[in-house]
Amino acid sequence: MSGRSSWLAAIAVCAVLVTCLTVLSFSLATHSFAVEPNERLADPKLEARAEAIGQTLRCLVCQNESIEESNAGLAHDIRVLLRQLLLRGDTDEQARQAIVARYGEFVLLKPPVQPATYVLWFGPATLLLVGLAVIVLWMRHHPRAAAGGPTPLTSQEESRLDTLLHEADR
Repeated sequence: MSGRSSWLAAIAVCAVLVTCLTVLSFSLATHSFAVEPNERLADPKLEARAEAIGQTLRCLVCQNESIEESNAGLAHDIRVLLRQLLLRGDTDEQARQAIVARYGEFVLLKPPVQPATYVLWFGPATLLLVGLAVIVLWMRHHPRAAAGGPTPLTSQEESRLDTLLHEADR
């Protein structure tokens, strides 16, 4: 293996290890649910619906947690509003849409696929593919040294090397 390819292999192994450790840490992380006892609904079925909907709504303060996981005051207000809507008799979709109408689509943890959100949905994959294409093109235009080792010097190169070495000895 040449120096460059062993270096690339080491980077690839490190990237895989970091990715695996990151996924493992996120999968093992336990979130303490922030729903306070006084927010819970008496009807277990209604509470289960509220929790399921709340898991799809983003805390606008934390931005990386659902309202069910967040201790922020705004998340508390949205949880209370959600439960009030369900108590009023709204369906799951009606309650979700009422909250989206009030806070905007940013409140959704998974925004809908539409022209305004194409960058969110397709941007990362596009950047990855462009990056891979750049790497492939770069590797094609910069050929690696032969696998058998360095190429031997020509007679002209050998005489030039001898001259340089003798000059350095003086």
